Amino acid sequence: MSKPDRIILGIDPGTNIMGFGVLDASAKNPGYIDMGMLDIRKEGDHYQKLNAIFRTTVKLINNYNPVELAIEAPFYGKNVQSMLKLGRAQGVAIAAALSLDIPVFEYAPRKIKMAITGVGQASKEQVSAMLGKMFHIREMPSNFDASDGLAVAVCHFYENASPIKKASSKGWGDFIRKNPGRVKE
Repeated sequence: MSKPDRIILGIDPGTNIMGFGVLDASAKNPGYIDMGMLDIRKEGDHYQKLNAIFRTTVKLINNYNPVELAIEAPFYGKNVQSMLKLGRAQGVAIAAALSLDIPVFEYAPRKIKMAITGVGQASKEQVSAMLGKMFHIREMPSNFDASDGLAVAVCHFYENASPIKKASSKGWGDFIRKNPGRVKE
């Protein structure tokens, strides 16, 4: 079996548990490689948790050699302190990827759920069940952080597999050079 040439690492950042998923994006359909979680509830203070997130993200990148990192954007909550901590967790994972020259792509929770289930308000249970069916995984993890990490990677795969691409022209001159047959004088 050949080694995949395009791997996506998906991360669901958290202040207590970080979920991750690894996807083979080399073919027309995504291929499951791995998923798991980092439990940092027993780490001493918040800064030690951030250090664990950074180290684990670097380790995942070194182990799987992804070409891209997809990460879930923090959702907006009422608790400012929780949002601050979650933003730091996300920032540390992003910094780890960028320090290794891995491009980062961010997706809102609603967009991720929509990509997996077709419903932006889907529950974590529904997302996990759909991923289990998609990849023929008999027993999905009981903790949804791992499947959430995989869902982020799958969302990124679908976002980039879309046949409808954004315009690649950089102005009219570029468009005319690329499409001489479409311009009438």
